[in-house]
Amino acid sequence: MTRVTPEQFPDPIGDSALSERPGQGRAILAGGCFWCVEAVYKNLDGVSSVKSGYAGGTAETADYETVSTGRTDHAEAVEVLYDPSRISYGQILKVFFSIAHDPTQLNRQGPDTGRQYRSAIFYDGAEQQRVATAYIDQLNKAHVFDRPIVTEVVPLEGFFEAETYHQNYAARNPGNPYIVFNAQPKVEKLRSYQAAREKVRNR
Repeated sequence: MTRVTPEQFPDPIGDSALSERPGQGRAILAGGCFWCVEAVYKNLDGVSSVKSGYAGGTAETADYETVSTGRTDHAEAVEVLYDPSRISYGQILKVFFSIAHDPTQLNRQGPDTGRQYRSAIFYDGAEQQRVATAYIDQLNKAHVFDRPIVTEVVPLEGFFEAETYHQNYAARNPGNPYIVFNAQPKVEKLRSYQAAREKVRNR
C-alpha cells in the first residue's frame, strides 16, 4: 500500500516534456483486471481512447478463455491513447502507480490471482523504457510504498484487443458488485486527484 495520497504522490523527475503540438501518444499497461484499469483511464484528462486487451503473449493465445487459464504469457492490459501536448507519459504512469493498481502485488491484484493479473509496463521505444525504469527507481528509493514495486518493464511485442463485451465494461455495468467494490473507488480517487490539481492550477 502507498504511504501517501494521490495528491502527495511524487511526479516523475525523469519525465518527458510535453509536446508543443497535439498528437497521439500510446501507453500499454497491465495492472490486474483490465476492467478496472480501463475505467480509471477513461476518466483521465488528456486521454482520448482506452481499449482492454492482452499483451505479453502471442496472437494465437489472445482470447479471454485461454488467458484466464494463467498458462499463457499474456497479461490483461489496456491501450491508452493520449494527447502528449496535454499529458506526459510520466503523468500516465503516475496515475498507474498511485491510483490504477497496487504495484507491490506479485501476480495478483485485489481478489484476482494469476500471472495474467501481473503488474507490467510494456514500453514502446527507449524513451518510454527510460521514463518507466527511472520512475520505479525513484519511487522505491523514496519508500512511497510499504513494499518494493514488482512491476515488470518489458518491450511491447504486440497488443491484442479483447472481446467486445470487455470494452467499456465498468461504465456499462455500474451495478456489478465487482465494479462497485474494485473499479468505482479508483475512479472516485482519480476524480478527487484531478479536482485537487485543477484547484492548484487556478490559484
